Amino acid sequence: MVKRREPTARQARLATELRRLREAAGLNSRQAAALLGVAAAQITHIESALAGVSEQRVRRLASHYACSDEHFIDALIAMATDRTRGWWEEYRGLLPTSFLDLAELDHHAAFLREVAVLYVPGLLQTEDYARAVFSGRVPELTPEELDLRVSHRMRRQEISRPYELLIHEAALRIRVSDRAASRRQLVRLLERSEADNVTVRVIPFDLDGFARAASTMTYAGGAVPRLDTVVRDVPQGSAFIDSEAQLSAFRTRFRKVEAVSLDPARSRDFIARLAKEL
Repeated sequence: MVKRREPTARQARLATELRRLREAAGLNSRQAAALLGVAAAQITHIESALAGVSEQRVRRLASHYACSDEHFIDALIAMATDRTRGWWEEYRGLLPTSFLDLAELDHHAAFLREVAVLYVPGLLQTEDYARAVFSGRVPELTPEELDLRVSHRMRRQEISRPYELLIHEAALRIRVSDRAASRRQLVRLLERSEADNVTVRVIPFDLDGFARAASTMTYAGGAVPRLDTVVRDVPQGSAFIDSEAQLSAFRTRFRKVEAVSLDPARSRDFIARLAKEL
């Protein structure tokens, strides 16, 4: 068995779900290993994402763990047998792993939802806007590092998944660069909001109720709801949240923000008005 040196976030999620199933069944790793006829260390490696697992073993483990959710099992098997080598692998060793994990999450998501408070999200940024955001990083990036981050961000935008953005007026008004770049960014939002898979809704300053759920987040839908993921920015990069209790809380937060946002048509009018002011 060859151990992985750097599991991806998707591989880690599969490992977490298998561990959760085992724990819900009341079994320890030694007992689970005995059911498969393998050493306990192999179960540990699988549940640490340091080793892969075959379709047959996923099915056997699910059976031993009394998991009868066929859609969930099929989703786990898809994760276990996925051999996708996406475009983001070109950046491995060049960018922090969190950049690659985000791109992988985008690729496999059934849908994406974002709440943006201070910045236009990366999936809708212009190149100028993205460059300005990364240029503000401390410590400063080298020109080569800056180019890599901008290149990666632009390639992340090549998605066809349903994407819904709830964006606060603050994010639309804050100038990360100059007036011309801000205008181009607003025009980009208007253009992208016309796509069949993109919905943009604005939360104006004078709308009541936003404080109840005022936080930036990305919500990525999984193949089944229990495989959904929330991404939050942290100083070290990105934090992936996947516990059911927290996912439920973030679903509620998103609904609350959506409830106090403008509808898509009024949102486009709002953005167009801001662009004219520039």
